[in-house]
Amino acid sequence: MGDTRISSLADLLVNYSVRVGVGDWTLITGDVTALPLIREVYACVLQAGGHPQTLITDERLTLTLIQRATDEQLNWLPPGDLEMFERADVFINLSGAQNTRARMQADPTRQALRHLAQREMFETYLRRSASGDLRWVTTRFPTQASAQEAEMSLAEYEAFIYQACKLDRPDPAESWRAVSRKQQAIVEWLTGKEEIRAEGPQCDLRFSVAGRRWINADGRYNMPDGEIFTCPVEASVEGWVRFTYPGVREGSVVEEAELTFSMGKVSQASASKGEAFLKSQLATDAGASVMGEFAIGTNDEVTHFSGDALFDEKMAGTIHMALGHGLEQAGGVNKSAMHWDLVTNMRDGGKIFADGELFYDSGEFKI
Repeated sequence: MGDTRISSLADLLVNYSVRVGVGDWTLITGDVTALPLIREVYACVLQAGGHPQTLITDERLTLTLIQRATDEQLNWLPPGDLEMFERADVFINLSGAQNTRARMQADPTRQALRHLAQREMFETYLRRSASGDLRWVTTRFPTQASAQEAEMSLAEYEAFIYQACKLDRPDPAESWRAVSRKQQAIVEWLTGKEEIRAEGPQCDLRFSVAGRRWINADGRYNMPDGEIFTCPVEASVEGWVRFTYPGVREGSVVEEAELTFSMGKVSQASASKGEAFLKSQLATDAGASVMGEFAIGTNDEVTHFSGDALFDEKMAGTIHMALGHGLEQAGGVNKSAMHWDLVTNMRDGGKIFADGELFYDSGEFKI
């Protein structure tokens, strides 16, 4: 008998997160390690009346491309890839890790070049998502490699993921609707506020959110989810932040990253480990050194740092910031081939103020 949690997750993704309907062109992408979940999602899409299309990826093939391709080959994209993101109704991304450090020794400049080649596709995806024309969700399939990264057994890691997705509840979708209602009250309180200040042992930041929107992330985009986020007015960000949790990107690890912002851009960057990689990513393009997102994690079930930003950024008691591309649904206008989330702890006295009023203190909302 198969793991019933996989079929429950597939049902949650298809019928709650993206709400597949009759006739929806549904693009299902995923690593070969995620095949058990891909198969269940495919079946759920069919049952919902949608038209599933699968695109299976493989980490080894991606690494081969980065290591062996010419610059011309790195810049080439199959003609149909952009069309899929321009026309599909639904996008479901089911990633899985064969080796979480597979790209660790790959040249970061070549990885950045590949991201630049995919920029038009990435921007199309974000633009259509912001307009509501594309419904999407992304999740991870638990693998042995990811479990090792999180310093857990596979069984422990599976339980961690599925509990964070609320699959242990009698009605997971209703549990996410309850999260949505709770977070919406916070979003409504923040609506219309113009200035945010975050301060404490790990940060002293201030920025404008005038004219920007706060978004209730309630399982419609990520699974698991649990955050509220916005995009700062790009040129307004001032101050510094130290990230207490490692930042993992393309298999490389950056520890104790510290950034200083001046007139909206990173003016100083350091790290105890991976500093050269951090600086190479900040140099990806003109928008990579801009804060494209500010968010507060709310998921109490994410209790363990796993080395995967999809989970770590949702951790209650933390905030995270994304370097690079701004999110249009929140009003962001910054453009970049990069969107890299970095997480820091706020439980040790971190405070957030909106227009001078304290609304978050040491990991707890005060409104």
